Amino acid sequence: MRAVVQNDKNRAARALGALLAVAAVVSGCAGPGDEAGVRPAAGQQAHRGAAAPDDHAALVAAARRWRLDEVPLRPPAPPKYRPRITARDGFEVDGQVEDDLPPVFTTIPTRKKVVFLTIDDGAEKDPDFLRMMSELRIPYTAFLSNYLVKDDYGYFRRMQAEGHTLNNHTLTHPYMPGLTYDEQKHEICGMQDIMKRQFGRAPTVFRPPYGNYDGDTLRAAKACGIKYAPIWDEEVYVDHWEYREWDRSLHPGDIVLTHFRGRNEWDGTMVDDMRRFLNKVTRDGYAVARLEDYL
Repeated sequence: MRAVVQNDKNRAARALGALLAVAAVVSGCAGPGDEAGVRPAAGQQAHRGAAAPDDHAALVAAARRWRLDEVPLRPPAPPKYRPRITARDGFEVDGQVEDDLPPVFTTIPTRKKVVFLTIDDGAEKDPDFLRMMSELRIPYTAFLSNYLVKDDYGYFRRMQAEGHTLNNHTLTHPYMPGLTYDEQKHEICGMQDIMKRQFGRAPTVFRPPYGNYDGDTLRAAKACGIKYAPIWDEEVYVDHWEYREWDRSLHPGDIVLTHFRGRNEWDGTMVDDMRRFLNKVTRDGYAVARLEDYL
């Protein structure tokens, strides 16, 4: 009799195990060796996709905490095939195509209602900004100049650890067309060396200071390992927006510029600046996507 009972228990255990296995497959659970367990590479931001109900509740709470008008929209999945990036019409230099120079562009070719947030130089190092963007899960790309970031590389390492990409904005932020080719190459390659030493990698994306460049700038950038030279289509300040296009509107794929600035230069903080940025893009139906997912 005990043997029969034991056999019944064994059969029940096996049946339960089978049910759990089926449930695991249905729910998409994965073990340590499965794809779901793969972590993103260092310095890369994992795609977060649609928010789960509890995750959405956290975003609602974060939006309220940072006094946003609405919860920022979630970006779509990165494109399976990345768009072909070319120089914007009128922004080419002599030899652009023949010498395969890094393209200068202001917008990513996409029909998705996404924009890309880029932040220049590194002067202001506001810890509240880091917390805000982390809690709201907003991706952005930083373009760094060494003379402004060298007093606190750690601040930008924390940024990088959250998945945000750090790119080249020269050593000293000069007017590049006013320099010789060798001087421009020193500004770009010198910053490449510092970024590799301080942040573990030399970037392939470079923004010329003030958005000013010439053929020597792009040739020097290419010699330093640069593949892309994005500038911007809109610029947001703590108290207003500025536009490149006549219609003064956002467009799918636009690159938006702002700066690391605080109350010593602006009438507000980086948090105030981001509140203005996020309120407008959300109101206009745009999500903030990660630039490097489209390059």
